Amino acid sequence: MRITGGKYLNRKIICPREDIRPAMDRMRESLFATLGDISELAFLDLFSGSGVVGIEAASRGAEPVVLVEKDSKKKKIIRRNMSFVESAIVLHTTSVEMYIKRCKDLFDIIYIDPPFSYHRKKGLLEAIAERSLPEEGFKGSFGGILAAGGRVIIHHPAEEYLLEKIKALTLYDRRKYGRSILSFYYV
Repeated sequence: MRITGGKYLNRKIICPREDIRPAMDRMRESLFATLGDISELAFLDLFSGSGVVGIEAASRGAEPVVLVEKDSKKKKIIRRNMSFVESAIVLHTTSVEMYIKRCKDLFDIIYIDPPFSYHRKKGLLEAIAERSLPEEGFKGSFGGILAAGGRVIIHHPAEEYLLEKIKALTLYDRRKYGRSILSFYYV
């Protein structure tokens, strides 16, 4: 795999040997083209795998970038992949659910790439929506995780339908790549 744009264009990324479904180059190019300029936006990459999407975000100017991956066996490879990134990038080795529950940081963009077999996608989107910051404010114990005007993108199988409205999140775009879909939500 390689970085498809920005400062680190064409840098190679190592893919962990464990069961992983890395985001295809074409899909990542399309994702970032759809997002537009992400310079200086806080970016959260959930289910990071190899870290390629978060590193791609850093390459395109996002800062800070936070990666969350539960599988500690992938930690060494992710750290190696992100070693050339000069901007603020951090890896948390914990479950995505726990990270969302305890996070005290605020993000402009949250990218979610769970295993296709992960059956709690809607619940995960609901948890993020409950901790979002719509313009009129929000009611949460820790504060927000998604900034006002923030966006959430989830990668899921084409046969799995996700609602157009999930609490404070509203679907604004859906892109298909083979049997994969990227669904784009905003708050």
